[in-house]
Amino acid sequence: MVEKELTNYFESFLKKEPLFTNKKALQINYTPENIPHRDEQIKLIAGVLAPALRMEKPSNLFIYGKTGTGKTVCITKVSNDLIKIAEKNDLPLKILYLNCKLKRVADTEYRLIAQLTREFGVEVPATGLPTDEIYKIFIKNIDQQKMLLIIVLDEIDQLVKKIDDGILYNLTRLNYELKNTEISIIGISNDLTFTNDLDPRVKSSLSEEELVFPPYNAMQLQSILKERSKICFHEGAIEQGVIEKCAAYAARDHGDARRALELLRVAGEIAERTNEGKILMKNIDEAQDKIEKDRVLDNISTQPKQFKLTLYSIFYKSLNENTPIFTGDIYDIYKDACTKVGLKPLTQRRVSDIIAELDMLGIINANVISKGRYGRTREIRLAIPSSTVPKVKDLLKDSLGL
Repeated sequence: MVEKELTNYFESFLKKEPLFTNKKALQINYTPENIPHRDEQIKLIAGVLAPALRMEKPSNLFIYGKTGTGKTVCITKVSNDLIKIAEKNDLPLKILYLNCKLKRVADTEYRLIAQLTREFGVEVPATGLPTDEIYKIFIKNIDQQKMLLIIVLDEIDQLVKKIDDGILYNLTRLNYELKNTEISIIGISNDLTFTNDLDPRVKSSLSEEELVFPPYNAMQLQSILKERSKICFHEGAIEQGVIEKCAAYAARDHGDARRALELLRVAGEIAERTNEGKILMKNIDEAQDKIEKDRVLDNISTQPKQFKLTLYSIFYKSLNENTPIFTGDIYDIYKDACTKVGLKPLTQRRVSDIIAELDMLGIINANVISKGRYGRTREIRLAIPSSTVPKVKDLLKDSLGL
């Protein structure tokens, strides 16, 4: 595009009537005034946390449910309202929120406690001190005055995956070292079986109260989308049937409201970009394709090298041979790839675990099949759109140096 064309394009873009009036209403971090179909869950959370307004330590709370079922938005809503009342009544209540999936925030015990310490305005080095020392700094600074502290650990399963459940045991035991402050923990997880593998002592102290968020059904997703669309789009900006189609896609993906909102937002962006004038049914399909590609690439790019090597081995076998792929076939290719990049191969059992995790991420399909007296194995197929395969292949080769 030459400079004059570019200038004309931007000027015409400014003159166009935008489809969006408030795009933030479709973003993940938006907390609406009204959260449909979650009254029961909000009341239960409020009931657990309400004693904090009497400066009584609330029970630790563990919340779980699939992605996009409203866990984080409900906790945020209740927390915001609780803090408003506390400030109005001059109560020393503080709520800290941390997403444990974020890099360099909760990937080691040191970094987690350092981040919590920084929330109190205390500068601590990113690395260098013994972990015991960073705990002492944290305890000293929160115990200087009488206070009630609630720590919300979102995606807490990722924290345990990166470190181990010892971090949760240490956090739940901090109250024994504090004189003036009391701490309550709220854990949020997308993994419904997360607590099954926890140390029994950690499980009993963390899960004093538990709350499950069920998936939304298609009708509930429709009402959520209709309510949000009133906030973020001009009247008449959505073709009839778009909301219903969007909700149907998301209901198929385990009732994920986050996905439904993302789908509608991306469809709106595509419609604006192509001068449609309104969001059409075809824009939902286009948005679905775009999101699938972006999600697959983002998922793969953030995985450790051993995951990438395993996936590379599956790609290599899948693209070079038109026959069923089994775990044992993958392992031989994987070992050769490890030699090429200078990494020590994992055991076949661990590679099998990685294959199961790639299956959970939706990148592959790995069905367990019985081979009679020869035991069980996994039959593996790629589960990503064929149009995305070349990009994934290039991403793997570049990141691994193969």
